[in-house]
Amino acid sequence: MPRYHKLGSIPPKRHTTFYNENGSLYQEELFGTAGFVGMSSLIYHIHPPTVVNEIKRVKDLSPKIAVEKNMKALSFKGFSLPPEDDFIESRKTLFVNSDLHIGLAAPKTFSSAYFYKNADADEMLFIHKGGGVLKTMYGNIPFSYGDYLIIPRGTVYQIDFENQDNRILYIESFSPILTPKQYRNNFGQLLEHSPFCERDFRLPENLKTHDEKGDFKIYIKKQGILWEYHYDNHPFDVVGWDGFNYPYAFSIHDFEPITGRIHQPPPIHQQWEGMGYVVCSFVPRMYDYHPKSIPAPYHHSNVDSEELLYYVDGDFMSRNNIELGQITLHPGGIPHGPHPGAIERSIGKTSTEELAVMIDPFKPVSITEEAMKLQVDDYYKSWR
Repeated sequence: MPRYHKLGSIPPKRHTTFYNENGSLYQEELFGTAGFVGMSSLIYHIHPPTVVNEIKRVKDLSPKIAVEKNMKALSFKGFSLPPEDDFIESRKTLFVNSDLHIGLAAPKTFSSAYFYKNADADEMLFIHKGGGVLKTMYGNIPFSYGDYLIIPRGTVYQIDFENQDNRILYIESFSPILTPKQYRNNFGQLLEHSPFCERDFRLPENLKTHDEKGDFKIYIKKQGILWEYHYDNHPFDVVGWDGFNYPYAFSIHDFEPITGRIHQPPPIHQQWEGMGYVVCSFVPRMYDYHPKSIPAPYHHSNVDSEELLYYVDGDFMSRNNIELGQITLHPGGIPHGPHPGAIERSIGKTSTEELAVMIDPFKPVSITEEAMKLQVDDYYKSWR
């Protein structure tokens, strides 16, 4: 979502002297992607961000695959994932391919004893239950139910949760998470027909500079390995920054649905995209208004993509016996559609209150052992 933003104090020109009140230089850091040609921000630290006291290899977080190649419609009860005390330990990767990992988390807390950085992937955290504040060197972002938190790779963060009842759907994306290109003009501005606009995004605020020395532990995930770094300086010792590369939030409740006289295809619900996948937001909306319209989706074949649908809230009119937090996986190569009776039930309905997040990977996903613990038996037979 390239959009220029700045907080705190910065010098008039890049890469020039910038002194504190004691006459010491602030330490400039370019936080960028794709070499020097991707999105970036310039950050000004009190101390060098490079002073490391100790490094330890903690453990391998690589997901264990249970089903490498799948051609069966499957479903998983996400709320059956038991809560865990620690944020990192609570993260369970369920589906993987070379473009992204998809998982769930049910953390009770995020310990103040450490910070976290994903050096492998951009992160999308969808907040299904809970609320709090995302804290980074860029400033703070309050969040609540229905928020997407987009955290660029390499961002050091902590989360202050309001309570211990938290449910998160997450994506680890090995390419930048962007708004759909069909909704942007040549300058990156969102167009008039986009279902959201720039003022819907919530950017970092309340920059707080931590001029602290000590032993600051940062867990860093790189190539699937969790590393423990001990730094001499607080990672949030930033006095100012500007640029285009920073975390932000967007509420699914601010997505404005596009409707029509007859049933509209899934791309009108698109919210995000990365290399090899798209993410869609299904929100409360008026149904199609042709006098003979069928609001339920037509049967369709996922020939070139998988379809993962995460059910958040409301009436899931195309599915029978679906619970909050449940995930359905319809693999590429076979048709799928509404459950028996759903088409007939939808005729004459004027609106829906459903809330769901759909992830469509363009490459097949493998299914992990953690996912199989949540599996619904014989879901593929539910159209009989």
